[in-house]
Amino acid sequence: MKYHINESEYRFMCIVWDTEPVNSTELAKLCANRLGWKKSTTYTVIRNLCKKHIISNENAVVKSLVSRKSMQVQESHDFLEKRFHGSLPAFITAFLEGKKLTRDEAEYIQKLIDNAVEDK
Repeated sequence: MKYHINESEYRFMCIVWDTEPVNSTELAKLCANRLGWKKSTTYTVIRNLCKKHIISNENAVVKSLVSRKSMQVQESHDFLEKRFHGSLPAFITAFLEGKKLTRDEAEYIQKLIDNAVEDK
């Protein structure tokens, strides 16, 4: 299933992921402190994300229905498709332009690549 959330909804979801399960009143306070939102804004976002089946709000307790990792995977694939026509090499080339990796970073990325390579 594909999920579409905007930047402010993502920042809201980070609070949910970090604190769930969380009472909606407490969540409104957290959003006021961390995002500068009014209580009504928080409740509007809760309603919208419930409609999108990204969170649940039962008995005033908010829980995620989509994990942070699932959302990050989808968003990274969407970004890659939208900005680089799905080309991982094009993204990596642009990302590394003028940037140097540490030896540890390069070795870690190489391990990720080795594990992702299809064996034919």
